Amino acid sequence: MIKQKNSSLAWVQVFNLNYWEKKMKKFFLVMFLFLSFTGNVFAELKIGFVKVDQILKDAPQAEESNKKLESEFKTRTEKLKKQISDLNSQEKDYQKNSLTMDDKQKEKSQKKLTQNRIDIQRSERELREDIDLRRREEIAKLQNKVTQVIQTLAEREKFDLILYTGVAYASDKIDVTPLILKELGNLK
Repeated sequence: MIKQKNSSLAWVQVFNLNYWEKKMKKFFLVMFLFLSFTGNVFAELKIGFVKVDQILKDAPQAEESNKKLESEFKTRTEKLKKQISDLNSQEKDYQKNSLTMDDKQKEKSQKKLTQNRIDIQRSERELREDIDLRRREEIAKLQNKVTQVIQTLAEREKFDLILYTGVAYASDKIDVTPLILKELGNLK
């Protein structure tokens, strides 16, 4: 019987409007306090955004590293172009002289052309791989500089948060990319 009194008391509380009214008032008071607290936190938050692709394209260090890579691989690139040109002229000569060659000479010339083509393709692949490796090294150096500049700028300008990569939208008001580019220009 005692259980029935407690259960009937619970049902009375469920249908008691004063009980729910008090609970709702407490809920709204807690929500109001929570929202007012978080609203102040977000109102004081200073956020910035950096366009990394623009920095990698427009930073003076990016231009310097491109020139450095170009000069570093210039001789190998020119050597490869000369090999390709020589192979093309050898193939033209073969086409021109193949009618007068006997079978052994044709086979020997074809093997030589095939071997030269394979050697050129290998050289081209090695050159491409070396350029890609060096380009990644240069990009890593630039990314380290960019990270240092972002940290320095964030501390100096009192940013709470600076975002880059993976942001769906950022307004121009919070875009600090020009400031980062200016700082990178000062690092020269």
